[in-house]
Amino acid sequence: MVSRVGVVSGDFRKQVLGYGLTTAQILYRMPDHPSLLQTYVWQNYDLFPKFPALKDFLVFWQEKLEGPLFSVTVAHSKLIKPAELRAVDGVFRLH
Repeated sequence: MVSRVGVVSGDFRKQVLGYGLTTAQILYRMPDHPSLLQTYVWQNYDLFPKFPALKDFLVFWQEKLEGPLFSVTVAHSKLIKPAELRAVDGVFRLH
């Protein structure tokens, strides 16, 4: 997660701020064949329970893409919680 000394990835920062990995399975109707359903899996870090990033994506979908949404199933997991962080008392070096 740390790419260089002293630099923390954006994903790690989001996790510490309460974001968790969110996965959405989106079923939509095929534009040319409305009786057929197609699936799309969306995954990003988002805030539970309001899911602002997912809502923005779904608004984009409805405005810009032709396949009408049929259903959206959401799974969310917080990977790192602030309570899991603790102070380190010392530094141990191995040669």
